[in-house]
Amino acid sequence: MKKTIFLSLWMLTLGFATSAMAENDSKTIQKIEARVEQLRTAMIDADAKKLKEVTATELNYGHSGGHVENQAEFIEKIVSGKSDFVTIELKDQKIQIVKDTAIVRHTLIATTNDQGKPGNVDIGVLLIWQKQNGQWNLLARQAFKTH
Repeated sequence: MKKTIFLSLWMLTLGFATSAMAENDSKTIQKIEARVEQLRTAMIDADAKKLKEVTATELNYGHSGGHVENQAEFIEKIVSGKSDFVTIELKDQKIQIVKDTAIVRHTLIATTNDQGKPGNVDIGVLLIWQKQNGQWNLLARQAFKTH
């Protein structure tokens, strides 16, 4: 009888804990989605302040062609117009939370005007976000060709 009561209480506790974790994950996913959106709009707006706020100092930003930039290089390239995003659309986004790290995958479809030269981009992207001082910051990004 004691085993049955203990087992029932344990299962009930486990159920509440699982429910609370799912709710927390849902809230965390919403926060990550908001940060991804802040990054997207800051890239379109070429807003250095917002780009710095949403990225980690240790940023490792990889392009589909293999070039890798740090935070300062990434921001400078956007702000200077060397990399000019006119539009950015994100599709098929998936988010996985692992402790203080979020793994985000999506397809990025964009129109560009790099140094006055119009273009189109259609790539896959892997983003790694890390919770730093209570805020989710982009730690790493790797783009890859999908076609």
